[in-house]
Amino acid sequence: QVQLVESGGGSVQAGGSLRLSCAASGFTYKTYCMGWFRQAPGKEREGVAIIGSDGSTRLADSVKGRFTISQDNAKNTLYLQMNSLKPEDTAMYYCAADLRSGRRWYTDLSPSNYNAWGQGTQVTVSS
Repeated sequence: QVQLVESGGGSVQAGGSLRLSCAASGFTYKTYCMGWFRQAPGKEREGVAIIGSDGSTRLADSVKGRFTISQDNAKNTLYLQMNSLKPEDTAMYYCAADLRSGRRWYTDLSPSNYNAWGQGTQVTVSS
């Protein structure tokens, strides 16, 4: 059974940092594309950062220089280090995996590329 379990969300002040974790199980972790996505109230889900099975990464322009995506294949865990947080980063953050396409990497951050999702972890940034 495929499971993606996010943790690490919380409430911080602007300028603060958080590290999100996504523990994956039920599939061979390092052979699939993984990513972080977020959805704010009233807005569509958007891609934040993705990592290919080849280790290549791509970040949304809005988070470049502030967020870093990484993974620990030995622990089957995906991370999102978020620094210099802004109020506009407030959203539910989701971890996702593409378990169906067989692609090793993507050039875009579209959520539609991913078919397995976690339950999300809330990030709230106050000004």
